[in-house]
Amino acid sequence: MAISCYADLLDEARAQPDPQRLLFVFTRAELPDHPSEEQRRRFEQGEGGVLTPALCVDKAPDELGDMAALVAESRETGIDWDIVFVAALAGQDAEARAEQHLERMVESLKMGNISQFLAFDRQGEAVSIG
Repeated sequence: MAISCYADLLDEARAQPDPQRLLFVFTRAELPDHPSEEQRRRFEQGEGGVLTPALCVDKAPDELGDMAALVAESRETGIDWDIVFVAALAGQDAEARAEQHLERMVESLKMGNISQFLAFDRQGEAVSIG
């Protein structure tokens, strides 16, 4: 199944035979350190920048509602975000392993390694970053 939106992700996770844990890293767009004038101009127009991890959480699919509910829950933290990256962890011990995998995910994102994760905007639409 091609996942084109957050609802597709939830449907797919809930359909899996093994228990799933969804790992979320919420990122915000920021200017890079020492930006050029071109980078600054593009960023001010809503383009470019770097995605910096700001918040992470793991949840079972049955703990999640639609994207509006996820946005509302994240709003309670007081941390703004622009793009959320998601990965899935399967197995009976997925919850116990989640923190370790979230840490690896954050490090991967900091290094710019994003291809193995799904990315969604605040409306729940899958986005391609590259």
